[in-house]
Amino acid sequence: QVQLVESGGGLVQAGGSLRLSCAASGRTFSSYAMGWFRQAPGKEREFAGGISWSGGNIYYADSVKGRFTISRDNAKNTVYLQMNSLKPEDTAVYYCAARLGFGLGTNSNWYTYWGQGTQVTVSS
Repeated sequence: QVQLVESGGGLVQAGGSLRLSCAASGRTFSSYAMGWFRQAPGKEREFAGGISWSGGNIYYADSVKGRFTISRDNAKNTVYLQMNSLKPEDTAVYYCAARLGFGLGTNSNWYTYWGQGTQVTVSS
């Protein structure tokens, strides 16, 4: 089992940057695909980006492509989401998620483990 803890959220002005971190417990973090999702008030949870266990495959939602970057440090059991050029519509609770094994999903149902989320608020 994997426990995930997100950090790095906060309040930032439009055009600013934040880096979210997701720290995972366990010794097999390198075997997990990791995803970042977000959920704005009154909206469904949506995929923002994901990275395969090896880091060889990375997907982004069109809404964040070119602005957000996912990376992972398997030695630190941590996945990151660097968010640049933030917009008010990026305001949401951001969650990281994990699934053991190969592949990379964009649907929340594909993932097994979830963190509690971290709030990101972008002011205009």
